[in-house]
Amino acid sequence: MIRVAIIGASGYTGAESIEILLRHGEAKLTYLSALPEECGKVGDMFGRFKGRCEMDVVPLDLNKLADLADVALCCLPHKVSMGFVPKMLDAGVKVVDFSADYRLKDVAVYEKFYGVKHTDTANLAKAAFGLPELFREKIKGANLVANPGCFPTGAILALAPLLKEGLIEPDVIVNAVTGASGAGKNPSAKFHFPNMNENLFGYGIGTHRHMPEMEQIATDVAGKPVTVLFQPHAGPFDCGILSTVYCKPKSKLLNEQLAKLYMDFYGKEPFVQVCAGSPSVKDVAGTNYCHVFAAIVKGAVVCFSAIDNLIKGASGQAVQNMNIIFGLDETMGLK
Repeated sequence: MIRVAIIGASGYTGAESIEILLRHGEAKLTYLSALPEECGKVGDMFGRFKGRCEMDVVPLDLNKLADLADVALCCLPHKVSMGFVPKMLDAGVKVVDFSADYRLKDVAVYEKFYGVKHTDTANLAKAAFGLPELFREKIKGANLVANPGCFPTGAILALAPLLKEGLIEPDVIVNAVTGASGAGKNPSAKFHFPNMNENLFGYGIGTHRHMPEMEQIATDVAGKPVTVLFQPHAGPFDCGILSTVYCKPKSKLLNEQLAKLYMDFYGKEPFVQVCAGSPSVKDVAGTNYCHVFAAIVKGAVVCFSAIDNLIKGASGQAVQNMNIIFGLDETMGLK
């Protein structure tokens, strides 16, 4: 039985991780931590766990963590996580990190987009990028996995078959809409209900931190530099991301070719489903699935994907990565 700690258990991704692990057959929650002012009974923190989980959420004690956990799902914020991950690794605890601190391999790019100096470049160089459908072999047995961002997960899964086969020009546009939970648990004026309700707006114009992450993964998959123009939007729903990706084929493609390409690429993947039409966020809500579809429109390729940003875009993918690290069936707790 794998002993699992959740560091930063008081946020949305912490709650979803608890939910998944409560039904996991080979993993046991042994430690939950949060900031001192956010500690207490997990059932008081999240009413959904009353009568289902009686654990206390406590301040982080690295000495206790080493004795209680084999792996930590680290849900700490960007720029904070890299101050704690090295200590967990030194204590012999494997880590799946939810922040961006170990995703971007180019330190200069990280420091430009996150505005701080990276303090753990040694572990950054060794971290596996946790998108199982593309990097499963590197995740197996890893001590540190960088869980991907939600937008990059959706966009790259939509694009990967085309990139891998070199069928498109290395210059793509990604347009994506996320629900209100994409802004995290702490409220802000822009994501306050009166502004979100019956509204749709773009944000992070030209500056969103997931853009360089998309470019890095797309480049890795294609084997040559790929440029991504990314524009996120927020919509009036709780969870989900619908991504629409526009790209130019190098030669003429037919819809039948695209359908076969995607079925061949994802046919054995447990959590990617190829659809016959545009996917919907409602169809993947609360699941670890990604639904994808691609079509030819006026000679261009338009790719779609739908994921739940808190599950396949965060907690579910983290548990999928944890399963792979320990050699378990990667669908455990997720189906």
